[in-house]
Amino acid sequence: MTSSVELTQDLVRFRTINPPGDERACAERLASLLETAGFAVDLVPFGEGRAQLVARIGGASGKPAIGFTGHLDTVPLGAQLWTVDPLAADIKDGKLYGRGSSDMKSGVAAFVTVCAALGGKLANTPGVVLYITAGEETGCTGAAALAHAETPLPRVGALVVAEPTGNRALVGHKGALWLEAVTTGVTAHGSMPEKGVNAVYKVARAVSALQDFDFNFARHDVLGGPTLNVGTIKGGLNINSVPDRAAIGTDICTIPGQSHAKIRDQLATYLGGDVALSTLLDAESVWTRPDAWIGEIFRIAHDVAGFDSDPAGAPYFTDASVLTPAIGSPPTAIIGPGELALAHQTDEYCLVSRIEQATEIYSRMIRNWCGV
Repeated sequence: MTSSVELTQDLVRFRTINPPGDERACAERLASLLETAGFAVDLVPFGEGRAQLVARIGGASGKPAIGFTGHLDTVPLGAQLWTVDPLAADIKDGKLYGRGSSDMKSGVAAFVTVCAALGGKLANTPGVVLYITAGEETGCTGAAALAHAETPLPRVGALVVAEPTGNRALVGHKGALWLEAVTTGVTAHGSMPEKGVNAVYKVARAVSALQDFDFNFARHDVLGGPTLNVGTIKGGLNINSVPDRAAIGTDICTIPGQSHAKIRDQLATYLGGDVALSTLLDAESVWTRPDAWIGEIFRIAHDVAGFDSDPAGAPYFTDASVLTPAIGSPPTAIIGPGELALAHQTDEYCLVSRIEQATEIYSRMIRNWCGV
């Protein structure tokens, strides 16, 4: 039986840098493991060289299954040189190095290892459903494809997201609304600006206005308040021409209760008719009030990893933005072995001890849920 550490190494060695993704071979490796363990597996195509999978076992009682999700794609290696081979998955001083080791192939490896080990013991229980996605790093595109497919996703009674938390249990994250704001003008020679209309001046006024934008929305007790950041600005083709198009990219982090559609309408009115808005990413926030199941997750995380049970949220968004509402809005916990501070970093690694802890945490979750 392959251990969760060994499986993490296997997964890291698959090059799934997105773009282009190329997750199919990695997904096929997991599909083979799960099919051997008795899971029914749907390998879902997601473009050339890409695939996702939905795997399930059990479902023999009136109680719904427990769900786990994780993604197989990783971000690019970055411009800075690595001191280790980013696809070798070498272990040194208790650290498993490689792109995706923390974000988040270690989490996927841990829950798949548990499921493969339990196998047939889950057949006559409420069961487990796994949603293993592609394309998360480019805005949850894989999860969205699964959620909007003709065949509905199987619903579950609770969802575990294995994103990097260092094995601390989190119960929510902010949403992400990325908007592009475009202004247009009339081009002319730079020596005769009066004959044109400068789109950069218009977008500059929009940037200035956004510095003072107020959501007028009460802060969340745990996740805090919504935020807005202008991250990109583009305009003009050459110095000696009046630019006839300019655009800014705006990253809005939202909190539970906010409507993304209303925010967009509010911004459109605030910025005025010179600015046209389009949506680049729309990922809703996720929040689960601590209930009996969340309390159990807190206890398990404390017993195995020593963490307290204070409710907290993740600063990033996850596939739960799409999957949780698509599968019946079950209580959702975010807990995984990776270290948040190492996600997307050069020389990314995951502590071997964290992978082993996560394997035990997931095993207790599944055994408790399914009565194994």
